[in-house]
Amino acid sequence: MADYLPAMPHGPIVEEFPNVFVVTGGFRFAPALSITRNMTIVRQGGELILINSVRLTPDGEAELAKLGKVTHLLRIGAFHGADDPYFMDRYAPVLWAPPKTRHKGGLTTGRELKPGDSPLDKATVFGFEHGRRPEVALILEHEGGVLVTCDSYQNWTTFEGCSTLGKVMMRLMKFGPTLIGGPWTKEMGPGVRADFDRLLEAPFQHLISGHGTVLRDKAKEGLRTAIAHRFG
Repeated sequence: MADYLPAMPHGPIVEEFPNVFVVTGGFRFAPALSITRNMTIVRQGGELILINSVRLTPDGEAELAKLGKVTHLLRIGAFHGADDPYFMDRYAPVLWAPPKTRHKGGLTTGRELKPGDSPLDKATVFGFEHGRRPEVALILEHEGGVLVTCDSYQNWTTFEGCSTLGKVMMRLMKFGPTLIGGPWTKEMGPGVRADFDRLLEAPFQHLISGHGTVLRDKAKEGLRTAIAHRFG
């Protein structure tokens, strides 16, 4: 049997927008250090497209099965993907990722996820063209535009679900509402400032990030604030 990461406790699958669902689980860096992360699920007919994979418990998988059949798995962030091997073996979806993505568990990209090419019927792929590592965001054509990110632009309004040490770490690293993560920016390089300026021109109102909480209506305003705080 493959050495998968175990499923950690997670919340229910919540329909945040029509046919767009989010489930919040955890990720353990060390025995006493864990934080929360989100998986986004888009339903198209009877098919499910998973973004930012988070392994679910058996009860969670049963809940997922009620929504439809998992057909596509999208890895949009350079530093995620730990649960992708489990999902690939469990559901055999098509694995999408930005060009030059390096996968865990010996996986290979099935289809390249890039502007103009994705399994989503109504969405735009936004590439971070000036980053050192492959990363994209998605803009879903739902409710005025839903921006789906991985680590780039986040919104933390609570640290509920993080371990005690995780909460301390997040506060020390100054994570909070509408921010561009410092560790992510350091890895990607300062050139991503130009990408965020370009992202501001895209049509979106809401945010679902790979970590934190869903932000409604004020995602673009929040991104302007995040850019000013991160880059001056």
